[in-house]
Amino acid sequence: MRQIVLDTETTGLNARTGDRIIEIGGVELVNRRLTGNNLHFYINPERDSDPGALAVHGLTTEFLSDKPKFAEIADSLRDYLRDAELIIHNAPFDLGFLEAEFALLGLPPFSEHYASVIDTLVQAKAMFPGKHNSLDALCDRFGISNAHRTLHGALLDSELLAEVYLAMTRGQESLVIDMLGEAPAHDTQAAASRKAVSFEAFALPVLAADDLELQAHEAVLNDLDKAMKGTSVWRREPAPESADDAVDARAA
Repeated sequence: MRQIVLDTETTGLNARTGDRIIEIGGVELVNRRLTGNNLHFYINPERDSDPGALAVHGLTTEFLSDKPKFAEIADSLRDYLRDAELIIHNAPFDLGFLEAEFALLGLPPFSEHYASVIDTLVQAKAMFPGKHNSLDALCDRFGISNAHRTLHGALLDSELLAEVYLAMTRGQESLVIDMLGEAPAHDTQAAASRKAVSFEAFALPVLAADDLELQAHEAVLNDLDKAMKGTSVWRREPAPESADDAVDARAA
């Protein structure tokens, strides 16, 4: 699966009143692995940023004056995002600005150029109700360093959000096996009614993982290592069996 973690910076908060996109950053994930195929544009919005927005992103009108206009990067953006699943924190904000930019150019709706959207803010609110779920708060919660983030930047924020998304969606956090449907241990009547099944008569197929599955498995292990800032138990080789252990095992 190809996913793009996307973020924008803008001149203000409202595309309907003329605010424009000034920066776009995208980070590519394929099968939950960072590919390094990133996208980044600074864009000349042909207007000044609101003072409040400028304090957040620090991108001055002078700095942006020689950057390409949105019309010049629209095709590259479209090609990069085509048919991908987008991962955005507070998706309506960024998508609203992108739709406005495409409409200004008379292009088909931006929504026609990607497959689907995951809003990590919605996910975070469901996982952590009643808590702060900004990108900075989620970085702190998952132990992801954002010390280098003094100002908002679209590419940096996309990279941080990619790490947050992988941490949020790592999967099963508990090793407790769900025993629902099993008879309680004290239910001896139900236990006695079960018949033991021998699998010796069955030819059980052994399915080896393919390359993509191995890569996805490795990506999960990398996420675990990063989260615990060390080597997870799943990477550790079992201790070699000593001669005494072998004797004890045979005696048992």
